[in-house]
Amino acid sequence: MISAGFADPAQDSQRSFRAVLEAISRPGRIFALPPLAEPPAPLRGALASVLLTLADADTPVWLDAAAPLDWLRFHCGCPVVAQPGAARFVVATGAMPALAGLARGTEEEPHLAATLLLQVASLRAGEGWRLTGPGIEREHRLAVAGLPADFLAQWAANAAGFPRGVDIVLCAGDSLACLPRTVRIEEAG
Repeated sequence: MISAGFADPAQDSQRSFRAVLEAISRPGRIFALPPLAEPPAPLRGALASVLLTLADADTPVWLDAAAPLDWLRFHCGCPVVAQPGAARFVVATGAMPALAGLARGTEEEPHLAATLLLQVASLRAGEGWRLTGPGIEREHRLAVAGLPADFLAQWAANAAGFPRGVDIVLCAGDSLACLPRTVRIEEAG
């Protein structure tokens, strides 16, 4: 049996889309999403909401082994690809795929890069990394639990290819925060 998506698809998808836009324009800020009745395991609320909002029939999606393929196809109608490098949205509920293996766009068309939708253990504002860049007045602090130990090195390599590069939507529980490729991340010091 396939579980339900949004309780009120029109209103909830609009609220979810607005939260994603706000999060992209304000890197590292944490935003709440409309809760789902019961997202299928291992998805939690935020990641399920983002998928219902952004994935569609024209968007190739890659799912890690644990993600609910039937639920996504039923609600979004999106094509599912076998390799993360072929996807516009890369969905990871477990281990994060290497950023270097994802679509980075081209110099002429950087918008063809992948967006990594990554489920993490937790997001906390006011501590952790120091974020700077477009959309951040001075700096913002964000702590993320559940990333690989080499994440900052991968992020630095991702940023070195600007304007090409992967954007990341971090999802924890019913909240999300975005890391557009333009944001600079430094370890808290």
